[in-house]
Amino acid sequence: MLFVLTAIDKKDSLALRLSVREAHLAFARETGRIKLGGPFLDADDQMCGSMMIVEAPDLETMTAWHAADPYVKAGLFASSDIRPWKATVNAVEAKF
Repeated sequence: MLFVLTAIDKKDSLALRLSVREAHLAFARETGRIKLGGPFLDADDQMCGSMMIVEAPDLETMTAWHAADPYVKAGLFASSDIRPWKATVNAVEAKF
């Protein structure tokens, strides 16, 4: 099952994000659940949130996985949202 996770950083938290980033990336590599992801950028091209497409067997597992993310443990996010998602269009194959 796929989920889209969106998270918005707390105001003025870039230093916190950068201090935990390597642990977050290591967590992402070790767990192997992220299919696609990256940071949101603000008007100054600074990281200010995250968007990920994550594979998990169910919402309970997804929620527990998110809670174990070093970004969450560090208190980086002001808010986060997890929604089940279904891939329908592949841009490589799509003819718009």
